[in-house]
Amino acid sequence: MSTIRAGDVVRLKSGGPAMTVESMGGEKALCVWFEGSKPFKQMFQLTALALDDEPDSVEPDGMA
Repeated sequence: MSTIRAGDVVRLKSGGPAMTVESMGGEKALCVWFEGSKPFKQMFQLTALALDDEPDSVEPDGMA
């Protein structure tokens, strides 16, 4: 089983958007994600999260 750490990209086991773990607190992770340009932030139990095996690929500006 992989350990989730700050900076990891995760998803809820039930589905949903890719989220970045901002910080950890006990058995919870503070996750951030965007829907369009609107940011969201919420705490989730670690048992509800899984590492995202295939994060959305985003090319840096100027890279193709």
